[in-house]
Amino acid sequence: MQEKNYAVVGLGRFGSSVATTLYREGNEVLAIDIHESLIEELVDQVSHTVIADSTDEEALKAIGIRNFDTVIVAIGDDIQASILTVLILKELGINQVVAKALNKRHAQVLYKIGADMVVFPERDMGERIAHHLMSPNVLNFLKLDHDYSVEEIKVPRCMVNLNLREIDLRVKYNLNVIAIRTGEEIDISPNPAKVLGAGDVLVVVGANRDLDKFTDLT
Repeated sequence: MQEKNYAVVGLGRFGSSVATTLYREGNEVLAIDIHESLIEELVDQVSHTVIADSTDEEALKAIGIRNFDTVIVAIGDDIQASILTVLILKELGINQVVAKALNKRHAQVLYKIGADMVVFPERDMGERIAHHLMSPNVLNFLKLDHDYSVEEIKVPRCMVNLNLREIDLRVKYNLNVIAIRTGEEIDISPNPAKVLGAGDVLVVVGANRDLDKFTDLT
């Protein structure tokens, strides 16, 4: 995976988690916050840290923000600062700006001023936890829209030692297997002769109603 450079503005729980994760994956990460105490906590966990007011265009220019491929605006409760930061970043020509939104209206404004991607960390995490509680064999999921999702699902016991051709998810459940995870290894577009093990995880895509039927299997 090619190394990229990222800047993260706002080092609350969400911002610091994004910054440290990107850094652990081998990317160059600049962490920015107006509060010195938050900067100090990440000094050894990212490439660079800087104390700066992201609503100050000259301050962003001075730290070389234009040199970063992607900037994540993870500012907490200050909606005005969030909006102004995104606006400045887009005016400075940042290719990709990802912004945290506190609510639907905030998200609408962020998109209107040029944010390329808007995320709702608390809402999305809440959905993931609720989804996992209702379907414990679902390890992770990505909602594509209201009707379709991608899910990581533990191989049901009734399918262990069978191959993909034998379980035939496309015909029986109207689902498509796009990958199989075995431990840390991912098999993309697996061979139909692939035999499933007890610890394997299927990555499947399909309609939510079909996914629900499949996850009811034990």
